[in-house]
Amino acid sequence: MNLPRSLACLNGQSMPLEDVKIPALDRGFLFGDAVYEVLRLYRGKAWLLEEHWQRLGRSLQAIGIRGIDLEVTKRRLLDTIAAGGFQEALAYLQITRGVAPRSHRFPADTRPLEFLYVQDYTDAYSALRGDGASVITHPDLRWHRCDIKSTNLLGNVLAIQAAAEAGCVEALLYAADGTLTEATHSSFFAVIESTLVATPQGSAILPGITRGFLERLASRVGVPFREQHLKRHQLTEVSELFLSGTGAEVLPVVRVDGKPVGSGLVGPVSLRMWDAYRQAVAEFIR
Repeated sequence: MNLPRSLACLNGQSMPLEDVKIPALDRGFLFGDAVYEVLRLYRGKAWLLEEHWQRLGRSLQAIGIRGIDLEVTKRRLLDTIAAGGFQEALAYLQITRGVAPRSHRFPADTRPLEFLYVQDYTDAYSALRGDGASVITHPDLRWHRCDIKSTNLLGNVLAIQAAAEAGCVEALLYAADGTLTEATHSSFFAVIESTLVATPQGSAILPGITRGFLERLASRVGVPFREQHLKRHQLTEVSELFLSGTGAEVLPVVRVDGKPVGSGLVGPVSLRMWDAYRQAVAEFIR
């Protein structure tokens, strides 16, 4: 198997990713007692780094992991990027509560475990942006604090597997009453009467970094935006739909559950937002 080039750092020690060994009693491994972030690199520069770092800090605070100097962690990430000479890449960072005898309660005086790696990345969605992607809808099986970017992702895994088996790239998740929340590893925007619509922020969804950037970008390019809950049956009323995320960037969706979204073609608002996003990245790496 030809794996992408990568470089890791475990508790400040650099090494090849394949040499990383996580202790069996690490609480991230045993309980999912951990938080994480994924960042995109363009020409070796970490995109939206400060926004990701702020969210990481909020996640650590929300689950009570202490003892991490985030400025030191940031330096380790940037040093790893530089040491590997990475250009187009993804960076993954995970912080766990640490290693302790297995017990559900927080252990006392445990040192958090910090693991990160950087890996070459080829845009997996580029071929889909012209014609648009297909997604399914799937029950939201996750816990009630999705605003915390934790490593408890089994509900996401089951939903994306269902999407893959249906020949789709993503799953839009919906609550018991049919309210759409987000996708398994991306946010979504609908277009209703030329206005961008997204799920209101709250504990049911992750505050997406790319989503937040696109909200600001929409204001800059004159596209109206509002937060609004959408029900699953209302998908027939939207004219456009697109996903947003670190990997997806802006990914138009033209079919949901086998049915066309609007005209079934990539729409003008989606294209406008994608063009604006690409321009913003081009300015960032200039």
